[in-house]
Amino acid sequence: MRSGKPDLLKRWAGFTLVELLVVLSILALLLSLAVPRYFYGVQRAKEQALKQQLATTRKALDEFFADQGQYPETLQELVDKHYLDKLPWDAMTERNDVWTIAAPELPLVGGVYSLHSSATGQAADGTLYTDW
Repeated sequence: MRSGKPDLLKRWAGFTLVELLVVLSILALLLSLAVPRYFYGVQRAKEQALKQQLATTRKALDEFFADQGQYPETLQELVDKHYLDKLPWDAMTERNDVWTIAAPELPLVGGVYSLHSSATGQAADGTLYTDW
């Protein structure tokens, strides 16, 4: 004599297509809410890293001027004379060799008075990256 229980277990062992579609729809909804926030957070982190790098490099330029009486000819000179550990990294362009360099006005001497990012576009606050 056979019991009906094995047939009942076999019948309810899997998920229906409707159940799977509901779960996938819920996941899609949650992802559509989370992904934009993630990318916004990544963008803000890059902006903060760029601001910090600019502040650090500009401070090193001021220290170089205070010690040497002139501004460095290149950014590499700041590294060579140990004012910076390495060339500054632009988080927006993800490179360290594309800075926009501003030379000092006469009578000041040197090649690097300040630097700006070469990244195109606007920050979250509406300012251009090149204006920082």
